[in-house]
Amino acid sequence: MSKIDMSVDLNGLKLKNPVTVASGTFGFGEEFETFMNLNALGAISVKGLTLKPKKGNPPPRLHETSMGLLNSIGLENPGVEVFIRKYIPYLRQFDTKIIVNINGGNVEEYKKMAKILDKEDIDSIELNISCPNVKDGGLAFGTNPKVVREIVTAIRKSTTKHLMVKLSPNVTDIKEIALIVEECGADAISLINTVTGMAIDIDQQESVIKRKVAGFSGPAIKPIAIWKVFEVASVVNIPILGMGGITSGADAVEFMLAGATAIAVGTGNFINPKKSLNVLEGIEKYLEKKKNLSVKEIIGLVK
Repeated sequence: MSKIDMSVDLNGLKLKNPVTVASGTFGFGEEFETFMNLNALGAISVKGLTLKPKKGNPPPRLHETSMGLLNSIGLENPGVEVFIRKYIPYLRQFDTKIIVNINGGNVEEYKKMAKILDKEDIDSIELNISCPNVKDGGLAFGTNPKVVREIVTAIRKSTTKHLMVKLSPNVTDIKEIALIVEECGADAISLINTVTGMAIDIDQQESVIKRKVAGFSGPAIKPIAIWKVFEVASVVNIPILGMGGITSGADAVEFMLAGATAIAVGTGNFINPKKSLNVLEGIEKYLEKKKNLSVKEIIGLVK
């Protein structure tokens, strides 16, 4: 047993260690139970939820590249009520925090979900503002500062739960968005979401993804993600959950040195279902090597 204090605090969301898993890459946890001890994780961010069940996008909607994964799943999920009835009791068997990622097509849908979840036994709401806003011509909520202010303010008023806002890197100035999120009452920020990408089948001469454009994740986006974490950490006072291409303890340490209080393993879970545990072990070995007594000692050391 390590003598190092691995606990971190995401502004009220207290984790026994800084390793979590990214929404959309870990299902609702049960898919990974046969491969690993879920009790070992600091938190589980569940598959993105919508107010009603959603079928998602037509296939093909996944494509593996040499350095990452293109996905256009389209938020396929059973809806918030099924999650509450079936998956909260399941997840509460384990000694880990529950982060619920919520998505909507308009502000009212987000508000309804926040109010429903406010009464449930969960630990944090992760507000995904990368969804297309149906009232704004399909542009993502998180790309418009005015809309970001509107939605974060509305959700903050709709729930007393710990509120974390997930930011997209596909914006002109992520620092501006982060400052608005903080000002509107978010407890923490998670970043980054996927980078927009595309791949083409040169034999068929068409996109390999049915909807053409997809979200790109995996090792190739790590330098972008670290830079965005560093940028945001330089301007906000609330903690950051960093993610984007983490597949080793060394990767996770980079994010923490850049300013992340905790990290999330995403696409790495598809490479190896035990990847999050490997990452946790790698962080501990690094701290032992550096003779740190607490993981908190390395947060934001790079200025």
